[in-house]
Amino acid sequence: MDDRPPGPAGSRLVVGGALLDGGRLLAARRSAPPALAGRWEFPGGKVEPGETPPQALVRELREELGVEAVPVARIPGTWRLSPRHVLQVWTARLVSGDPRPLEDHDALRWLTPGQVDEVDWLDEDRPALAEVVRLLTADGGRSGAGDRNAGGAGPGGPPVTGEPPAGTLP
Repeated sequence: MDDRPPGPAGSRLVVGGALLDGGRLLAARRSAPPALAGRWEFPGGKVEPGETPPQALVRELREELGVEAVPVARIPGTWRLSPRHVLQVWTARLVSGDPRPLEDHDALRWLTPGQVDEVDWLDEDRPALAEVVRLLTADGGRSGAGDRNAGGAGPGGPPVTGEPPAGTLP
């Protein structure tokens, strides 16, 4: 029996982070499992017992990317990842650290709203992605983004870490 906190309808809750900085969104390329490897997503993971979704998001972004972030707002909606898992996405503001792929990812890339279609997003992330892009476009990138300008690749620059394999980007 799974003793972890349930999401809607008894499903296990997974949180994804739309990590924003300076009007850009961070995309993370999956390295595993094989069925998802090479596709891009919002970083995050499962909510553990005793955690709220925002607490889980802060922990997951620290573990997966080595950064400190502050959750800002939940994107409306919940998306089924599997029969036992559902996804909620939160916008988050980067507070400190330079993101690097520490777990489950092999590359990261900062994307402006006009660049989000340059990577092959997981289907389950696309509805939330549309809302994040709408928020970024509507307010000039201020939706939880702050203006920390964490270094690394600037808007339109190369991936933060690692080079995408040939054919990943158009």
